[in-house]
Amino acid sequence: MIAFDLHCANGHGFEGWFDSAEDFESQKARGLVSCPACGCEDVARVLSPVRSVRSREETADQGRLFLKAVKSFVETNFDNVGADFAKEALKIHYGVSPKRNIRGSSTAAEEDTLRQEGVSFFKLPLPENLD
Repeated sequence: MIAFDLHCANGHGFEGWFDSAEDFESQKARGLVSCPACGCEDVARVLSPVRSVRSREETADQGRLFLKAVKSFVETNFDNVGADFAKEALKIHYGVSPKRNIRGSSTAAEEDTLRQEGVSFFKLPLPENLD
């Protein structure tokens, strides 16, 4: 059995179960298919949502490609301030340094300080072996 998404000429959507596409067409031609909401026999199949199934390898490859793109974007669009990340983030937060995107590293204690000061940041753990 195959489930088809159907719509009648009056705009009602519903589902119908048939042995095949040919079975649907045959039943429709014989007047056996009608809208359960209004009884209209002018019914047509509509596209159903489709889910693509990928192998684990394909999914992993897509994940690696996505992470590579994110890494490239960050490296291109964020200034690398290295271990001075927390200091520079605080300077930006308080207007001492101009606003800009920065990246770097920080300790857990520095991250706690940033949170206490109300500095927004996020950690983006990227694997080293993306290339």
